[in-house]
Amino acid sequence: MEGKRPAVRRSLTEIKEYVPGKSIEYVKEKFGLDRVVKLASNENLYGASPKAIEAFRNFKDLHLYPPSQSEELIERISEYIGIEKSRIVIGSGIDGILEGTFNIFLEKGDTVSLSPPTFPYYTTLATIHGARIEKLKRDKDFQIKVSNIPKSKITLICSPNNPTGNLENPETVKRIVEESQGMVFIDEAYVEFASSDLLEFTEYENVILARTFSKAFGLANLRIGYAIMPEWVKKEYIKVTTPFPVSTAAIKAACAALDDLDYMKSAVERIKKDRERLFNELLSLGVEVYPSQANFLFMRVNPSFCDEMMKRGVIVRDCSSFDGCRKGDVRVSIGRTEDNEYFLEKAKEVLG
Repeated sequence: MEGKRPAVRRSLTEIKEYVPGKSIEYVKEKFGLDRVVKLASNENLYGASPKAIEAFRNFKDLHLYPPSQSEELIERISEYIGIEKSRIVIGSGIDGILEGTFNIFLEKGDTVSLSPPTFPYYTTLATIHGARIEKLKRDKDFQIKVSNIPKSKITLICSPNNPTGNLENPETVKRIVEESQGMVFIDEAYVEFASSDLLEFTEYENVILARTFSKAFGLANLRIGYAIMPEWVKKEYIKVTTPFPVSTAAIKAACAALDDLDYMKSAVERIKKDRERLFNELLSLGVEVYPSQANFLFMRVNPSFCDEMMKRGVIVRDCSSFDGCRKGDVRVSIGRTEDNEYFLEKAKEVLG
């Protein structure tokens, strides 16, 4: 039997369906390849700490709900970043914490400020919530330019920025934080790969700073994010977040990863070393490539580059659909050294 279909939210008509990149299996089958390297999703291809994997595997109580906010994990995060645990929350990735933040502060018609090109999910969330979007401009090096301080309910700052890889100027951030009339949400998903951070701004009463275990810690599949926020905001966050945002198995893995920081730091150093080498190699090939403080590089090439690389067994991220990007804008993740060598080999074929 067919019933009448209820109307979906009107705001959804303005949202494009998320289209993920092609999988390794798809590319192998389509082009008859034996080897395919995926450098499109900013994953840490060195993987998680063996201790984290073991902790995940050893968890057996799948029939029990996890804690709402794990004191064990929050305490470990507190020790790792040097911030008191009373201001730390965990969530289902930074995405989950973002959603909770929007649920706290946004009424329909409120304004959200963001700076294209940046993480597209910001726009998706703002649109779902019926917010108006104010776009802050960037300069030629993708630094946020601020002439008039936004009066938005939420201002979003991604540093290092995805997809461009640059850190934001602390003086610009300070001005936004001190003169803004709303909350400032700082997304530091890639901070472990960077030379500096914006942790100093967590002392302000209008700042939320979020980080993740998905990138440097190699736990992307487990969806574990955390944030530092004022205690008054944390009280509201607990009201709006899902009751059990992170599984106990994931919590155990994250705690074990924090007990094995040497593993994470070793992988990060290898990625940073290869990032600089790829940057210099691409420059020598005449590519318009930008310095990065993340685990990826942003470059501007011929619009056919992504397709030609895919035919040769390398999947990179076509950023032309990102607001603020243009055709030929590409983001390439830094993988293991052997993956990066394969990328360079094929890139020379395409660019040559």
